Amino acid sequence: MKELKFDPLNIVICGIGGQGNVLASEVLGSTMNDLGFRVSIGETYGASQRGGSVMSHVRVSAVQELGVLIPEGEAHFIIGFEPLETLRIARHYAGEKTCTIYDPRPIYPQGVLRGAQVYPDMDALKAEIRSLSAEAHEVPAADIAMSCGDARAANIALLGAFSRLPGTPLDSEALAGVIRQRFRGAVLEMNEKVFAMGCEAMGAEGGAQ
Repeated sequence: MKELKFDPLNIVICGIGGQGNVLASEVLGSTMNDLGFRVSIGETYGASQRGGSVMSHVRVSAVQELGVLIPEGEAHFIIGFEPLETLRIARHYAGEKTCTIYDPRPIYPQGVLRGAQVYPDMDALKAEIRSLSAEAHEVPAADIAMSCGDARAANIALLGAFSRLPGTPLDSEALAGVIRQRFRGAVLEMNEKVFAMGCEAMGAEGGAQ
């Protein structure tokens, strides 16, 4: 079992309903558990309908049982599937030690699509995410997933990228092993390809923002 850089290690996963937020937290939690860590997961099911905000708290420890809620300002990692949702979470949970990794591809709310609301300026949004985080990384997870045939696999691409970040207590193979347990046949092949491309994206030049 690898040593945790922080104990407890606090990870927030956030996005829009329908993006696979809950599956991502389950896969990540299962991987950490298989590696011998104690894991607590709490999820916001109330807003998990498609189009609503979704957030999962994943807390990991080598020695103690943990409550499921991460205190504000104490997230070590934020994994975001949508940039505005990532910013909303960073405003509450990011701190001086937070590493944020997120997909910069926006999903526009119905109010924006109808012209009743305005989506924030993307450059300003990204700049605020960077200012709130010790480091921030952009990963085109949705683009990766769509290139492999299924946009719903963006969560797997982001998990691949996350596994390559310094300070994570897991390696890519451990996470890939849990993915192999969850999927079969052509769906497994697609997810393995997406996962590998997510890993590669994190290592690509210009990954850090």
